[in-house]
Amino acid sequence: MIGTGYVGLVSGVCFADIGNQVVCVDKDKNKIDKLNSGISPIYEPGLDELIKKNFIAKRLSFTTNINGAISSSDIIFICVGTPTRKGSIKVDLSFVYKCTKEILKYSKRKKIIVTKSTVPVGTGDEIEKIVKRKKKLFTVISNPEFLREGEAIRDFRYPDRIVIGSNEKKPFNIMKKLYAPLINKGSKFFTTSRKGAELIKYASNAFLATKITFINELANLCEKSGVNIEDISLGMGSDNRIGGRFLRAGPAYGGSCFPKDTKGLVSAAEKYKINLSVVKSVIKSNQERVNLLTKRVHKILGSNLKNKKISFLGVTFKPNTDDMRDSSSLKMIPYLCKKGAKVRYYDPSGEKNEFKKIKNCNYRNNIKSNCNDTDLVVLLTEWDEFKSIDFKKIVKNNKFKVYDLRNLYSAEEMKKNKIKYYSVGRPNTN
Repeated sequence: MIGTGYVGLVSGVCFADIGNQVVCVDKDKNKIDKLNSGISPIYEPGLDELIKKNFIAKRLSFTTNINGAISSSDIIFICVGTPTRKGSIKVDLSFVYKCTKEILKYSKRKKIIVTKSTVPVGTGDEIEKIVKRKKKLFTVISNPEFLREGEAIRDFRYPDRIVIGSNEKKPFNIMKKLYAPLINKGSKFFTTSRKGAELIKYASNAFLATKITFINELANLCEKSGVNIEDISLGMGSDNRIGGRFLRAGPAYGGSCFPKDTKGLVSAAEKYKINLSVVKSVIKSNQERVNLLTKRVHKILGSNLKNKKISFLGVTFKPNTDDMRDSSSLKMIPYLCKKGAKVRYYDPSGEKNEFKKIKNCNYRNNIKSNCNDTDLVVLLTEWDEFKSIDFKKIVKNNKFKVYDLRNLYSAEEMKKNKIKYYSVGRPNTN
């Protein structure tokens, strides 16, 4: 596994756990040293235990020696980052191509090169061009990942589908054997062309992002018309053609996948002179979502935020992860601090470097100290420990308000407890 980021590390550890000999390689010596000491560089429930278990069993190793890792392997997974280029919607594939050149350099026998990184349509063709000098040694295939942060180990063990894209038939049998322990438990093994597999990943993420954006836009309508968005979500989700997942109103989508993959899909389509107007609208609406939710703080606290105490509960884009990428907090907190508010935050995954240099922004290590004398509690991430807070008990300010961006609490219960409460897509009961 080349790259010990989220995809490479989780996949490598899980492949070892189903009986394979796995080498995870990364150029970051500090990261490799930590992994060899049993310390995971990412927050993912259950991952630390699996690393230790398979490391002790000698099925799993970590190294910076890419030559040795490539030479000793039959199947090489490319799991490096594919970020969006700065100031563009295009995907930066430089890490993928650099990795391919390393594989070419150190390979002396037949290898299967597997792109597990999310890449645009046609990337496999470009990889083939790079290795054409030793073409007979390599088969290039696509095997996209569908791991949710916070649920990644379960998603690997019980996937909805395993997608393999190849322009040759032989790799299908090899990959089917690799994934046999999961297929034997009922996972669907789906084969297609290499380009087909590359596009399935982008299309899946773009569609899920569309569902989130769609329900968020409907939530705005519900607030104006006095309808409860949760009724709409349940009514729609009961239709088997639609399904209820990803129909929960809340903040803008974030994380490592949806923001960059929607842009990547639009960029790939433009290469073929295709206008993906729906996906473009999704991207624009999601960007506007953060601004809309931030401006609502003014409606709750007034136009002047100077010296107002605002407490964020959760700052990651979702629970059970330490991932801050494209989290709504990255725009909300700096804006509120700039307006003179005194912002504090608590997140179970710890203090964040992104906020250390922001004036008037401080980390607290528990819920009580974060909220004790606040003017406004902002519930941004639905960690389990935020779902049953006795606000009256922990907040000493009698005039405090709660802004629940995840609809974790009942508006009626809040009204009974005489707490000023604001949520998303519901009629205002204050």
